[in-house]
Amino acid sequence: METVSTNRSFAGTQGVYSHASAETGTDMTFAVYVPDHEEGAKLPVVWFLSGLTCTHANVMEKGEYRKAASELGLIIVAPDTSPRGEQVPDDEAYDMGQGAGFYVDATQAPWSEHFRMRSYIEKELPTLIAQEFPVDMGRQGIFGHSMGGHGALTIALRNPDRYQSVSAFAPIVSPLHCPWGEKALGGYLGSDQAAWREYDACALIEGGARVADILVDQGTADNFLDEQLKPQLLVEACALADIPLQLNLREGYDHSYYFISTFMADHLRWHAERL
Repeated sequence: METVSTNRSFAGTQGVYSHASAETGTDMTFAVYVPDHEEGAKLPVVWFLSGLTCTHANVMEKGEYRKAASELGLIIVAPDTSPRGEQVPDDEAYDMGQGAGFYVDATQAPWSEHFRMRSYIEKELPTLIAQEFPVDMGRQGIFGHSMGGHGALTIALRNPDRYQSVSAFAPIVSPLHCPWGEKALGGYLGSDQAAWREYDACALIEGGARVADILVDQGTADNFLDEQLKPQLLVEACALADIPLQLNLREGYDHSYYFISTFMADHLRWHAERL
Protein backbone atom coordinates (compact mmCIF):
# COMPACT_ATOMS: atom_id res chain seq x y z
CA MET A 1 0.00 0.00 0.00
CA GLU A 2 1.24 3.47 -0.87
CA THR A 3 0.12 6.73 0.69
CA VAL A 4 -1.03 9.27 -1.90
CA SER A 5 -1.94 12.03 0.55
CA THR A 6 -2.96 12.74 4.14
CA ASN A 7 -4.70 15.78 5.61
CA ARG A 8 -5.84 16.72 9.11
CA SER A 9 -9.58 17.30 9.36
CA PHE A 10 -12.00 17.43 12.32
CA ALA A 11 -9.54 15.85 14.77
CA GLY A 12 -8.74 13.02 12.43
CA THR A 13 -6.75 12.08 9.34
CA GLN A 14 -8.15 11.93 5.83
CA GLY A 15 -5.92 9.72 3.73
CA VAL A 16 -5.83 8.56 0.12
CA TYR A 17 -4.00 5.32 -0.64
CA SER A 18 -3.26 3.03 -3.57
CA HIS A 19 -2.23 -0.59 -4.02
CA ALA A 20 -1.84 -3.22 -6.69
CA SER A 21 -5.00 -5.32 -6.68
CA ALA A 22 -4.76 -9.03 -7.37
CA GLU A 23 -8.51 -9.18 -8.02
CA THR A 24 -8.70 -6.46 -10.68
CA GLY A 25 -5.15 -6.75 -12.01
CA THR A 26 -4.81 -2.97 -11.74
CA ASP A 27 -3.75 -0.33 -9.27
CA MET A 28 -6.71 0.69 -7.11
CA THR A 29 -7.12 3.92 -5.13
CA PHE A 30 -9.25 4.37 -2.02
CA ALA A 31 -9.85 6.89 0.76
CA VAL A 32 -9.82 6.25 4.52
CA TYR A 33 -10.76 8.68 7.28
CA VAL A 34 -9.51 7.79 10.78
CA PRO A 35 -10.63 9.83 13.80
CA ASP A 36 -8.10 10.48 16.54
CA HIS A 37 -8.22 7.68 19.12
CA GLU A 38 -6.35 6.20 22.04
CA GLU A 39 -3.25 4.19 21.18
CA GLY A 40 -4.15 0.55 20.64
CA ALA A 41 -7.88 1.23 20.23
CA LYS A 42 -9.86 -0.42 17.45
CA LEU A 43 -12.69 1.56 15.86
CA PRO A 44 -15.80 0.45 13.97
CA VAL A 45 -15.63 0.91 10.21
CA VAL A 46 -18.31 2.04 7.75
CA TRP A 47 -17.84 1.47 4.01
CA PHE A 48 -19.23 3.99 1.52
CA LEU A 49 -19.77 2.76 -2.05
CA SER A 50 -20.11 5.49 -4.68
CA GLY A 51 -22.30 5.71 -7.76
CA LEU A 52 -21.88 5.87 -11.51
CA THR A 53 -18.96 7.99 -12.83
CA CYS A 54 -17.57 8.50 -9.31
CA THR A 55 -14.20 7.73 -7.74
CA HIS A 56 -13.21 7.69 -4.07
CA ALA A 57 -12.87 11.48 -4.31
CA ASN A 58 -16.54 12.40 -4.81
CA VAL A 59 -17.73 11.53 -1.32
CA MET A 60 -14.39 12.52 0.18
CA GLU A 61 -14.65 16.05 -1.22
CA LYS A 62 -18.43 16.56 -1.21
CA GLY A 63 -19.91 14.12 1.30
CA GLU A 64 -19.20 16.14 4.46
CA TYR A 65 -18.84 13.05 6.64
CA ARG A 66 -15.72 13.84 8.66
CA LYS A 67 -17.23 15.95 11.46
CA ALA A 68 -19.87 13.36 12.29
CA ALA A 69 -17.45 10.45 11.85
CA SER A 70 -14.99 12.07 14.24
CA GLU A 71 -17.68 12.74 16.84
CA LEU A 72 -19.02 9.18 16.57
CA GLY A 73 -15.61 7.48 16.39
CA LEU A 74 -16.17 5.84 13.00
CA ILE A 75 -13.56 4.99 10.39
CA ILE A 76 -14.88 5.65 6.87
CA VAL A 77 -13.55 3.72 3.85
CA ALA A 78 -14.42 4.91 0.33
CA PRO A 79 -13.24 2.62 -2.51
CA ASP A 80 -13.25 3.41 -6.21
CA THR A 81 -16.15 2.22 -8.36
CA SER A 82 -14.22 0.16 -10.92
CA PRO A 83 -10.77 -0.84 -12.17
CA ARG A 84 -9.11 1.81 -14.33
CA GLY A 85 -6.25 2.08 -16.81
CA GLU A 86 -5.40 1.89 -20.48
CA GLN A 87 -5.57 -1.92 -20.41
CA VAL A 88 -9.04 -1.93 -18.84
CA PRO A 89 -11.99 -2.20 -21.25
CA ASP A 90 -14.44 0.68 -21.31
CA ASP A 91 -17.73 1.75 -22.84
CA GLU A 92 -18.35 5.12 -24.46
CA ALA A 93 -21.43 5.61 -22.25
CA TYR A 94 -21.17 6.58 -18.58
CA ASP A 95 -23.21 3.61 -17.30
CA MET A 96 -20.88 0.77 -18.35
CA GLY A 97 -17.15 0.17 -18.04
CA GLN A 98 -14.74 2.35 -16.12
CA GLY A 99 -16.54 4.20 -13.34
CA ALA A 100 -19.45 1.76 -13.56
CA GLY A 101 -18.35 -1.54 -12.06
CA PHE A 102 -21.75 -2.22 -10.41
CA TYR A 103 -19.95 -4.19 -7.67
CA VAL A 104 -20.15 -7.45 -9.61
CA ASP A 105 -17.66 -10.12 -10.62
CA ALA A 106 -18.01 -10.07 -14.40
CA THR A 107 -18.14 -13.38 -16.25
CA GLN A 108 -18.31 -12.12 -19.85
CA ALA A 109 -15.51 -10.96 -22.14
CA PRO A 110 -13.97 -8.42 -22.29
CA TRP A 111 -14.99 -7.46 -18.74
CA SER A 112 -14.18 -10.64 -16.81
CA GLU A 113 -10.41 -10.11 -16.62
CA HIS A 114 -10.52 -6.90 -14.59
CA PHE A 115 -14.09 -6.21 -13.45
CA ARG A 116 -14.10 -8.14 -10.17
CA MET A 117 -15.45 -5.45 -7.87
CA ARG A 118 -17.51 -7.86 -5.76
CA SER A 119 -14.43 -9.86 -4.74
CA TYR A 120 -12.41 -6.67 -4.37
CA ILE A 121 -14.91 -5.09 -1.95
CA GLU A 122 -15.91 -8.25 -0.11
CA LYS A 123 -12.51 -9.94 0.20
CA GLU A 124 -9.34 -8.15 -0.93
CA LEU A 125 -9.79 -4.60 0.31
CA PRO A 126 -11.13 -5.61 3.77
CA THR A 127 -8.03 -7.75 4.28
CA LEU A 128 -5.80 -4.78 3.44
CA ILE A 129 -7.81 -2.39 5.64
CA ALA A 130 -7.58 -4.81 8.58
CA GLN A 131 -3.81 -5.02 8.18
CA GLU A 132 -3.11 -1.31 7.80
CA PHE A 133 -5.70 0.57 9.90
CA PRO A 134 -7.02 0.42 13.51
CA VAL A 135 -10.34 -1.18 12.62
CA ASP A 136 -12.52 -3.55 14.60
CA MET A 137 -13.63 -5.89 11.82
CA GLY A 138 -16.30 -7.27 14.14
CA ARG A 139 -18.11 -3.94 13.87
CA GLN A 140 -18.75 -3.09 10.23
CA GLY A 141 -21.45 -1.12 8.44
CA ILE A 142 -21.93 -0.35 4.77
CA PHE A 143 -23.80 2.31 2.81
CA GLY A 144 -23.68 3.96 -0.59
CA HIS A 145 -25.33 6.11 -3.23
CA SER A 146 -27.21 5.08 -6.38
CA MET A 147 -25.13 2.29 -7.95
CA GLY A 148 -23.25 2.25 -4.65
CA GLY A 149 -26.53 1.96 -2.78
CA HIS A 150 -27.22 -1.12 -4.89
CA GLY A 151 -23.77 -2.39 -3.96
CA ALA A 152 -24.24 -1.75 -0.24
CA LEU A 153 -27.65 -3.43 -0.09
CA THR A 154 -26.60 -6.52 -2.04
CA ILE A 155 -23.29 -6.94 -0.21
CA ALA A 156 -25.00 -6.63 3.18
CA LEU A 157 -27.72 -9.08 2.19
CA ARG A 158 -25.15 -11.61 0.98
CA ASN A 159 -23.00 -11.16 4.12
CA PRO A 160 -25.40 -10.56 7.03
CA ASP A 161 -22.96 -11.90 9.63
CA ARG A 162 -20.28 -9.39 8.58
CA TYR A 163 -22.25 -6.14 8.46
CA GLN A 164 -24.26 -5.02 11.46
CA SER A 165 -25.76 -2.03 9.64
CA VAL A 166 -26.74 -1.02 6.12
CA SER A 167 -28.20 2.12 4.57
CA ALA A 168 -28.39 3.84 1.20
CA PHE A 169 -28.97 7.13 -0.57
CA ALA A 170 -31.20 6.82 -3.66
CA PRO A 171 -30.22 3.20 -4.34
CA ILE A 172 -30.87 1.17 -7.46
CA VAL A 173 -32.98 -1.36 -5.58
CA SER A 174 -33.66 -3.78 -8.46
CA PRO A 175 -31.24 -3.81 -11.41
CA LEU A 176 -33.41 -6.53 -12.92
CA HIS A 177 -36.09 -3.91 -13.48
CA CYS A 178 -34.31 -0.78 -14.70
CA PRO A 179 -32.34 0.26 -17.80
CA TRP A 180 -29.07 0.83 -15.92
CA GLY A 181 -29.19 -2.65 -14.44
CA GLU A 182 -30.34 -4.39 -17.59
CA LYS A 183 -27.42 -2.92 -19.55
CA ALA A 184 -24.74 -3.47 -16.92
CA LEU A 185 -25.76 -6.91 -15.67
CA GLY A 186 -26.43 -8.09 -19.22
CA GLY A 187 -23.00 -6.91 -20.32
CA TYR A 188 -21.05 -8.15 -17.32
CA LEU A 189 -22.92 -11.39 -16.61
CA GLY A 190 -24.58 -12.42 -19.87
CA SER A 191 -28.20 -12.90 -20.86
CA ASP A 192 -29.20 -15.50 -18.24
CA GLN A 193 -31.10 -13.38 -15.72
CA ALA A 194 -30.86 -16.12 -13.09
CA ALA A 195 -27.22 -15.06 -12.67
CA TRP A 196 -28.32 -11.47 -12.09
CA ARG A 197 -30.39 -12.25 -9.00
CA GLU A 198 -27.49 -12.25 -6.53
CA TYR A 199 -26.85 -8.63 -7.59
CA ASP A 200 -30.44 -7.47 -7.04
CA ALA A 201 -31.50 -6.49 -3.50
CA CYS A 202 -35.17 -7.26 -4.06
CA ALA A 203 -34.39 -10.64 -5.63
CA LEU A 204 -32.03 -11.52 -2.76
CA ILE A 205 -34.74 -10.70 -0.22
CA GLU A 206 -37.26 -12.72 -2.22
CA GLY A 207 -34.78 -15.60 -2.14
CA GLY A 208 -34.47 -15.54 1.65
CA ALA A 209 -31.64 -13.09 2.38
CA ARG A 210 -32.19 -11.02 5.52
CA VAL A 211 -30.70 -8.09 7.41
CA ALA A 212 -31.87 -6.63 10.73
CA ASP A 213 -33.11 -3.34 9.25
CA ILE A 214 -32.46 -0.86 6.43
CA LEU A 215 -32.37 2.95 6.16
CA VAL A 216 -32.96 4.61 2.78
CA ASP A 217 -33.12 8.31 1.94
CA GLN A 218 -34.60 9.28 -1.43
CA GLY A 219 -35.11 12.73 -2.91
CA THR A 220 -38.50 13.38 -4.48
CA ALA A 221 -36.94 15.64 -7.16
CA ASP A 222 -34.48 12.94 -8.24
CA ASN A 223 -34.78 12.71 -12.03
CA PHE A 224 -33.85 8.99 -11.91
CA LEU A 225 -36.54 8.13 -9.35
CA ASP A 226 -39.26 6.58 -11.51
CA GLU A 227 -37.24 4.91 -14.28
CA GLN A 228 -34.10 3.69 -12.52
CA LEU A 229 -34.44 3.67 -8.72
CA LYS A 230 -38.00 2.48 -7.97
CA PRO A 231 -37.83 2.42 -4.14
CA GLN A 232 -41.36 1.06 -3.95
CA LEU A 233 -40.01 -2.32 -5.10
CA LEU A 234 -37.79 -2.44 -2.00
CA VAL A 235 -40.71 -1.37 0.20
CA GLU A 236 -42.75 -4.28 -1.15
CA ALA A 237 -39.91 -6.81 -0.81
CA CYS A 238 -39.13 -5.77 2.77
CA ALA A 239 -42.79 -5.84 3.75
CA LEU A 240 -43.20 -9.41 2.49
CA ALA A 241 -39.99 -10.48 4.27
CA ASP A 242 -40.78 -8.59 7.50
CA ILE A 243 -37.55 -6.55 7.25
CA PRO A 244 -37.91 -3.15 8.96
CA LEU A 245 -37.29 -0.47 6.32
CA GLN A 246 -37.12 3.23 7.12
CA LEU A 247 -37.65 5.04 3.81
CA ASN A 248 -37.37 8.81 4.06
CA LEU A 249 -38.75 10.65 1.04
CA ARG A 250 -37.00 14.03 1.08
CA GLU A 251 -39.13 16.69 -0.57
CA GLY A 252 -37.35 18.69 -3.28
CA TYR A 253 -33.98 16.93 -3.06
CA ASP A 254 -32.29 15.58 -6.18
CA HIS A 255 -29.64 12.90 -6.90
CA SER A 256 -26.60 15.05 -6.15
CA TYR A 257 -24.11 15.37 -3.30
CA TYR A 258 -26.10 18.36 -2.07
CA PHE A 259 -28.69 15.74 -1.12
CA ILE A 260 -26.18 13.23 0.23
CA SER A 261 -24.28 15.72 2.38
CA THR A 262 -27.52 17.02 3.90
CA PHE A 263 -28.41 13.65 5.40
CA MET A 264 -24.93 12.14 5.80
CA ALA A 265 -24.80 12.69 9.57
CA ASP A 266 -28.19 10.97 9.98
CA HIS A 267 -26.83 7.88 8.26
CA LEU A 268 -23.64 7.83 10.29
CA ARG A 269 -25.64 8.06 13.51
CA TRP A 270 -27.76 5.13 12.26
CA HIS A 271 -24.60 3.08 11.78
CA ALA A 272 -23.02 4.17 15.07
CA GLU A 273 -26.10 3.09 17.03
CA ARG A 274 -25.79 -0.40 15.54
CA LEU A 275 -22.01 -0.70 15.77
